[in-house]
Amino acid sequence: MKKKFWSFTGKYKKKTAKPNQDQLQTSSQHQQPLLGMLQDDVKYIQSSMGSSADFETRFFQIGTDFPVEAAIIYIDGLVDKNFVHNFIMETLMVDIRTTDQGQNPHEVKDILTQLKSRSLAASDVTEVMDYKSVFEQILSGNTVLLLNGFMKGLAISSPGYDSRNIEEPSSQTVVRGPKEGFTEVLKTNTSLIRRRIKNPNLWIESRKIGQTSNTEVAVCYINGIANDDIVQEVNRRLDNINIDGILESGYIEELIQDETFTPFPTLYNTERPDSICAGLLEGRVAILVDGTPFALLAPTVFIHYFQATEDYYQRSDIGSLMRLLRFLCFFLALLTPSAYIALTTFHQEMIPTPLLISLAAQREGVPFPAFFEALMMEITFEILREAGTRMPRAVGSAISIVGALVLGQAAVEAGIVSSAMVIVVSLTAISSFVTPAFNMTISIRILRFGFMTLAAVFGLIGIILGLIIMILHLTSLRSFGVPYLAPMGPFITSDQKDTLLRLPFWKMRERQKLINKKNVVRENTPSPKPPGNKN
Repeated sequence: MKKKFWSFTGKYKKKTAKPNQDQLQTSSQHQQPLLGMLQDDVKYIQSSMGSSADFETRFFQIGTDFPVEAAIIYIDGLVDKNFVHNFIMETLMVDIRTTDQGQNPHEVKDILTQLKSRSLAASDVTEVMDYKSVFEQILSGNTVLLLNGFMKGLAISSPGYDSRNIEEPSSQTVVRGPKEGFTEVLKTNTSLIRRRIKNPNLWIESRKIGQTSNTEVAVCYINGIANDDIVQEVNRRLDNINIDGILESGYIEELIQDETFTPFPTLYNTERPDSICAGLLEGRVAILVDGTPFALLAPTVFIHYFQATEDYYQRSDIGSLMRLLRFLCFFLALLTPSAYIALTTFHQEMIPTPLLISLAAQREGVPFPAFFEALMMEITFEILREAGTRMPRAVGSAISIVGALVLGQAAVEAGIVSSAMVIVVSLTAISSFVTPAFNMTISIRILRFGFMTLAAVFGLIGIILGLIIMILHLTSLRSFGVPYLAPMGPFITSDQKDTLLRLPFWKMRERQKLINKKNVVRENTPSPKPPGNKN
């Protein structure tokens, strides 16, 4: 299996860019150890940050009889100033002044260890030995304490920057289910996952990516359930990233995906913690990026984009019907305009006679062929949809609805398009909104124009040709070594319990075998029976 897995990932190639000389020189300078001379250390740190207005320094003394010169440095806006004043400054300047009992701090073998273990009441206190560590700590919202005569300092955890509250996700909304969504703070997002999976085997590995931004990226998986090969491959691809900055998880998605030139997404993104936890329990790996509420889930398959979290919060029959409806809407959104073009242009004999007469009467005054008619309406609707997205939320939805109604009615009255075409475009647009994953909706919108072109040139044969090409392309895709059409292609009988239909939980006893090869059994609940029924 391991050899087979790596054959899947053979397509992925990543060229590692070499940092330029300026980056190497700056990095080597910052990696120099602290000098141990307080004024010189603070001056170097301040000059390296360009004497920024938010860079704060406070000099003071520790002790009375044998005072030690000290300084704290932090970034204004990233720390909690009340915490710095009450638990750092007051401790160092007042408490130690009254409890040193005249002891010479210079005679203490390691005063920093004394401060770290007995004086500073902070959740996390770590030692810093060089300038690079100092910059990383203060830019992460911590306060750094430096002492004169000591070639190391203390980084005291004191983050206090403002952040958005936990709110309902703006995408993938549900009627029944949790209303919590990820925020832009990584620690908050990992805590939302921890609250749902209270297991020590939930491992979270953190790393910094981005030579300039130093963005924190976390890899989450459940040890013992996740495929070790997939975990290693995710870490390898993340380690190969060499870029100046990561501002959103979309950067990560594009840099680590298996296939770049495809309209289909090969990494699942969501801002719902329950979706991420469900993926982790199936053996997938989650990637969270500081500064964005959208997390990534790998590997993913085509059918995953039609599964909503709400399917598992309702009865299996209701969830199955909703899932079948999504697949129906997928084909409606993809093929309805092209089917209309093919039937009205090449295959009029397939249309019932009364309907054909009605369509002919509607198109009597339309000066454009069906293809240009559909193309014009589709482009107009895409413009309205994009305008509604970019405009302020209070007026965006109103503009989209009113604009579509007004323009559609005006176009019909002016004889530019037929009434049937307005119905076709409206049905297509509404069907595209049914897909739970927005990035799959974008793929449908892109492919729709290709099918329309094939239908205008070859008719129904062109549509069939387009479907064959699309299926062949889907079979060639991989997501971290997993075939994109799995478990339909390759067909895995045991994994069909949660694909087109969702069977009851007591029927889904095993995890998907293509993703998980160990710890396959996920539940062993007996099927519910009425009291007294022994069958």
